[in-house]
Amino acid sequence: MARDRFTPDFDPDCGDGPLTSARQDIVIGRWQGPRDLLRATGADWVSRGHRMRLLAQACATSTTSETWLAAEPRSADALVLRAATETARAFTLAIAAGRGIPIDRDRIDAAVLACLRAAEAWPEDPTPWISLISVARLYPSGVRRQELARWWDELHRRDPYSVEGHLQVLHYYSSRWHGTHGLMYDFARDAAGVAPPGCALPVLVQYARVEEFRYVLDGAQGQHAAVGVSQHWSHDGAVSDVRRTWQRWIAGRGDAPVAPGELRDLNHLTHAACQAGATDIAAALLRLQGRRATRTPWSYTGDPEKQIAKWRKDLRLRQ
Repeated sequence: MARDRFTPDFDPDCGDGPLTSARQDIVIGRWQGPRDLLRATGADWVSRGHRMRLLAQACATSTTSETWLAAEPRSADALVLRAATETARAFTLAIAAGRGIPIDRDRIDAAVLACLRAAEAWPEDPTPWISLISVARLYPSGVRRQELARWWDELHRRDPYSVEGHLQVLHYYSSRWHGTHGLMYDFARDAAGVAPPGCALPVLVQYARVEEFRYVLDGAQGQHAAVGVSQHWSHDGAVSDVRRTWQRWIAGRGDAPVAPGELRDLNHLTHAACQAGATDIAAALLRLQGRRATRTPWSYTGDPEKQIAKWRKDLRLRQ
């Protein structure tokens, strides 16, 4: 009998069981699950950022965050979740409005104020500053350089190696929003250059490559698009970037397990290694992530499940 084909596990919570339970509470309108989860998470900023982002996405279509805040108006966790939820809602409105169609500025301002209120409630928490930098992208002309720099300084002071925080700045500096490809790559490489061994920040370069790929595809069609990105993943610079990120991040982390909050970062590097043809690194990364996978960035280059299964088969990895 033929061996079963490898099937990745695209758990949206990245294997974070307590987060899954808390999000199920949100579905039925209970706020106690998110409260208990965030209380238990404490100042583990990687886990807190991962959990807050996904809780906010679940709360964006419900009134759970408002109900919790009404019940516990002094709760710092409730205020931070409310800020992240308002940010998620603002982005949902922006996507629904379509590119080039600004959403109500008052809605963006309300999200900003919610972030600032959350930052006051828990001064040590970097999460509200991540939300603040994220929502800044929605202003038609961005925010003043001095304002963005101040928000960035506040975030960096609290968590200097936050991948999620750096990622929001990277998006802000991208051609899609308020910058250029060059500015985006410069920021990513500068951050990677100062990251200590074992820190995930070098993967920002792979995030930048995905962002550029999406931008090119959105602006071109058909054969022209195919020609424009034919060497995007595999030119010498792209391959060097993959090897550099591998060496600085994965080779420097030892035997530390990949946390749920790092799984999306790992998939960006695995995808880049496969696309670059760096088979030695790709094989090692596919073994490291096992069945755990995220749909992005694989979904930008085809069917995620088929791509991962194909690469595992081509590299002769055991199922």
